[in-house]
Amino acid sequence: MTEQDALVAVMIAVSASDSKMDTAELIKINSAINNLPVFADYDVDRLSTVSQVVLDLFDEEDGLDALFGLVREALPERLFETSYALACDVAASNGHLSDGELRLLEEIRYELNLDRLHAAAIERGARARHMTL
Repeated sequence: MTEQDALVAVMIAVSASDSKMDTAELIKINSAINNLPVFADYDVDRLSTVSQVVLDLFDEEDGLDALFGLVREALPERLFETSYALACDVAASNGHLSDGELRLLEEIRYELNLDRLHAAAIERGARARHMTL
């Protein structure tokens, strides 16, 4: 798994965490991959493979632990906050956060050892970017 794969895996996991991947979330994932500098040289053909790995792990008993192991192994610490920001954007993209998404975001914060104040700022930014009238 590459660094970019790990970022994609976290976004896919958040989208799938409530047992449904809705259109707004998938559009947000594709938009991030197509527009953010961190994905500048990402091979989009890998998206389906990474998605399948995440969905397969969600079917395993300890799959979430395995997913975080893969993410921590592939992702340098300097991209931990980026990963969380992408996760928050995907979760907020459809206008509401499910209990599953909230639990997974909490788990991401824990697994990536993110400072609570930094995480709150990232969450606030995602909420502001996805506010509706």
